[in-house]
Amino acid sequence: MSRSSPAPDRPARRLVSAVALAVALAAPVSCAVAPERAAPVGAVAPASPAPTGSARPAAPSVPARVPETLAFTAKTLDGTAFSAAALAGRPVVLWFWAPWCATCASQAWTVAEIAPAYRDTVPIVGVAGLGEQRAMKEFVAEFDLAGTTQLDDRGGALWRRFEVVEQSTFVIIDRDGRVVHQGFLDGEALTRQVAALARG
Repeated sequence: MSRSSPAPDRPARRLVSAVALAVALAAPVSCAVAPERAAPVGAVAPASPAPTGSARPAAPSVPARVPETLAFTAKTLDGTAFSAAALAGRPVVLWFWAPWCATCASQAWTVAEIAPAYRDTVPIVGVAGLGEQRAMKEFVAEFDLAGTTQLDDRGGALWRRFEVVEQSTFVIIDRDGRVVHQGFLDGEALTRQVAALARG
């Protein structure tokens, strides 16, 4: 009659159980930190949770197509980099002014008044030229234009680009990038034009 093998001793069984438990506990932790694997071909990704409240996804800041009229960069009077491409898709008013120009001074009050109200729909951008930077900054301070983008074009690059030969000149660009007005506008005419552009 054969004798059965002796049962493993208790300390050995405890060691095997402890190792098995340690492996089982470590498995979920290592999965949690492992890189995600790609879903199999044909698998459907889980749907993202629906947005709550009235929040809407943010629109891209720059449309896919930037018209040639807005394909330029510049520096503001305070030295900040400016890209006109960020204005693409909206009507834009470029105001070419000089710090010593009396007509520009009379129009500055209207620009300072209406520009904040239309900042998001019809941006008005000043293009300062034909003068010294200090005089330009004094003009901006005197007429409370600090809340409106003012470009430093002492070199005349933008004046030449838009073929501006006198101040004060307004260049109005529609949402498709076409110049729809270039020339003088008094305060009332400017206000009417901007309001019409904002209505679409």
